[in-house]
Amino acid sequence: MNNKIIITAALFGMTAIILGAFGAHALKAILTPDQLLTFETGVKYQIYHALFLLFLGLNNQLQEKTKRIILNLTTIGLIFFSGSIYLLATDSLNSFNFKTIGFITPIGGLLLIVSWGILMWNFLKKKA
Repeated sequence: MNNKIIITAALFGMTAIILGAFGAHALKAILTPDQLLTFETGVKYQIYHALFLLFLGLNNQLQEKTKRIILNLTTIGLIFFSGSIYLLATDSLNSFNFKTIGFITPIGGLLLIVSWGILMWNFLKKKA
């Protein structure tokens, strides 16, 4: 399980760097400053959660089941949250109106919050 988590963390980290560079260079000329800022928000959250998963994969104090739940929630949450932000920020570049799927952004955010909450809850239980 730890290997799977670390590989997922590395994949998210690597793609965050690629997308960040893409946004800073390729998209800079074709997006508005507000759109670039929105795109950058997606990149930031992706890198934060890549580091979160790296911590999770290197931590030996949690049960495998808990790690699996956090990994799944974080993965789905990040795809929903950052993925929808990337699509919304670049909405002007294609004919599909991604604003119609904008409702998944807060769902992704909620899943990310829940994954952090589960982590916190498990460590609070250990102290008690």
